[in-house]
Amino acid sequence: MNTPATPHLEFAPPAQPGMRRAWLIAGVAHGLLFLALALATAWKTQPQKIQAEAELWSATPQAAAPKLQEPPPPPPEPEPKPTPLPQAKPPQPAPPPAPDNSLRDAQIALEKKKLEEKQKEEAAERQRKALEKKKKEAEEKAAKDKAAKEKAQKDKAAQDKLAQEKKEQEKKKAAEKAQADEKKRQQEQARKAAQDKASQAQADAMRKEQMQRVQGLAGASGDANATGTALKSSGPSATYAGRLVGRIKPNIVYPGDVVGNPQAEVEMRVAPDGVIQSRRLKKSSGNKAWDDAVLRAIDKTEVLPKDTDGRVPPLIELVFRPQD
Repeated sequence: MNTPATPHLEFAPPAQPGMRRAWLIAGVAHGLLFLALALATAWKTQPQKIQAEAELWSATPQAAAPKLQEPPPPPPEPEPKPTPLPQAKPPQPAPPPAPDNSLRDAQIALEKKKLEEKQKEEAAERQRKALEKKKKEAEEKAAKDKAAKEKAQKDKAAQDKLAQEKKEQEKKKAAEKAQADEKKRQQEQARKAAQDKASQAQADAMRKEQMQRVQGLAGASGDANATGTALKSSGPSATYAGRLVGRIKPNIVYPGDVVGNPQAEVEMRVAPDGVIQSRRLKKSSGNKAWDDAVLRAIDKTEVLPKDTDGRVPPLIELVFRPQD
């Protein structure tokens, strides 16, 4: 395998055929040119002797003048040294032959192409780094936004939890307060009922005492432990309870139908003139609606009729049934 004398560049144009012969002919021509210049220069620099003769002639004949006595000749002057001729300048070397610019142009083009590729690579690298930086900034921003959103959600959840706990505490406090108020109201009501009961008992005792005193003076026939108020012991007639129920029951307003035949037992305190002073449910029927309807009917009746003897018992107990 033959190895070329001159390495072929990658992007250089292909070598023209006959380049070696052209280079050989150019070298021989330049050598002959240098030889001719050298010979011409050497011929011009050789010294030359110049000899000249001159004769003078007159146009008209003239007589010769007397001969002068010439003084003795002065001593001969020294012969001047010959002036050296200026040396010829050495011949300038011939300019070197113009080199072939194709290789240089190819090298320049190759270097330019490499430089452009390098600049493109640098630009691509800068663009890649800018994209990576932008992507990184976007990822960091997304991570920060996500963290901020999660923190806001956690804060909101904590605030909602605190608000719920506060609401539950307030609700609990309100229930406790309502329970305390109800308990206080019940206690106050019980206290008032106890006071009313004590006052009623005291009033009954005083009235009983006064009646006993009056009846005793009037000749009552009861013993010392008797609790009645009449001169003689007597009771309501057999039909009196039925009359009272018949008087009260038309005032009973009960919404709907009553299941079964519930029995409500009521106790009433009545004034001598028949005015109902108080009433209470002594025994419930188990049906609150029926119990309330009976109590409302008693309140609506207000006054009870007198018995056959013209009197009204102070304490009356009645039983009310819807089917009676």
